[in-house]
Amino acid sequence: MSFPVTKAASYVLVHAPDMIMHNGTTQTVERRINPDSEYLKKLPAHIRTYEEVINYGPNQCYIGNMNPAELAALPEPWYQNPVKGKRDGRFGEIMPQDEFIAMMKLADAFELVVLDSSFVSGVKAKMGNNPVFSVSDIDKIGSGEALGKISELIDKHGAQALFHNSALVGCVKKAHDVDVNLGAHVMFENLVAKASGALALKQLILKNGTDPLSIDYVIECSEEACGDMNQRGGGNFAKAVAEMAGIDNATGSDLRSFCAAPTHALISAAALVKSGVYENVAIVAGGSSAKLGMNGKDHVKKDLPILEDVIGGFAVLVSKNDGLSPILRTDLVGRHNVGTGSSPQAVITALIAKPLDKARLKVTDIDKYSVEMQNPDVTKPAGAGDVPNGNYKMIAAIGVKRGELERTGIDAFVKEHGMPGWAPTQGHIPSGVPYIGFALDDLCKGKLKRSMIVGKGSLFLGRMTNLFDGVSIILERNPGKEEEPAALDKSELNKLIAEAMKGLAAQLLGEQGLG
Repeated sequence: MSFPVTKAASYVLVHAPDMIMHNGTTQTVERRINPDSEYLKKLPAHIRTYEEVINYGPNQCYIGNMNPAELAALPEPWYQNPVKGKRDGRFGEIMPQDEFIAMMKLADAFELVVLDSSFVSGVKAKMGNNPVFSVSDIDKIGSGEALGKISELIDKHGAQALFHNSALVGCVKKAHDVDVNLGAHVMFENLVAKASGALALKQLILKNGTDPLSIDYVIECSEEACGDMNQRGGGNFAKAVAEMAGIDNATGSDLRSFCAAPTHALISAAALVKSGVYENVAIVAGGSSAKLGMNGKDHVKKDLPILEDVIGGFAVLVSKNDGLSPILRTDLVGRHNVGTGSSPQAVITALIAKPLDKARLKVTDIDKYSVEMQNPDVTKPAGAGDVPNGNYKMIAAIGVKRGELERTGIDAFVKEHGMPGWAPTQGHIPSGVPYIGFALDDLCKGKLKRSMIVGKGSLFLGRMTNLFDGVSIILERNPGKEEEPAALDKSELNKLIAEAMKGLAAQLLGEQGLG
């Protein structure tokens, strides 16, 4: 059986310090209900610089300049132990806020983003040094508008302000006078998701030499939804992002399931390729401005920097078997069914144990599990603990129950088969997929044979069901491309049929005693 492969992956981060203050939900809600909040007064002193974000170990791991083992060797908390980082990474980049605002302008198809002329002049000079921006991109930015006009759009017409270095540099206008789904706040969030998704796809193409015209289909799997009052989540981010990234031969659609969506998308992409419907499918997700500073109150209370200061994005290319890249075992998929139940044991059994049973594998036969790879620097001060570590201990407990692991071996299992979390808490961004970039090396060039990508989601957040969600899929080292059987010409085929018929006639005569 020939399985599809994961051929390439990219990961990007965007430093967004002013967006924490003005667009993160925790901060905007606090400003609305408690404008004189002590938290809001203290917040600016806890915002990290771009250099601090670059030199932060988990961020360097996310873009591929440091592997998970190297990150695990760093003393925690990581924000107190900076590394010597780089903007550009093996998988992508960490983009500064001003260039990302320019990306938002490029993502704007309806003239909703208005930028200050002096800001435009400065950012254009920087854009020329970044290969994700073409000459035509720089031209599309235009020359900008007067700051007075931007202020009027904000004060009198409900536009959403854009800030950089605490100064007003632009705005996002509302796209409709009465439709809240096309209001300035929603358009801002959607443009952030589109721009960061397009950045990830552009980096996928650049870092891997991928021909953008070879991609047939795009699945967008973030947590945002675009539409109007008649279809609030109609979509389609996928084609919007593909258009911006120059993927002109692709069609596409959106897939949503909260944090579990990326793994659902990975499985869907694998199925489409395996079926032969498409040859090259890209899954992509941009990030969320709403989740910037989400746990900020806990961080400021404990005198930490605001660590949720980056917008995330990723892209993965799934293709026909090339005989080299890790294969996606579409026959070994774990799933949380409607009737599974939401207890931790039921979830882990459905996502981990069942696909292992089907393959007759032990929990120790998976070399690396990639679960909810959230950064513990962020989650521990907020009271959520070390999320990946907790998941690995539950997997180990399943192994103990199955008799495949001694109880005393749980810590060793976690160390050998787990990894520290390094992804930003952007919901879907940490969920299983951050490891795929490293898996390409580990399963092709390293000693590992198998890894499992596990995505989980909290469907109850939408207030439509109390159900949990989750899916998983196994990646394996490629055993080599299977050779297609050589086609027989007509004369050879006739000869084989004649010989078979002659043999059958002789057998029948023998059975009747006539031979």
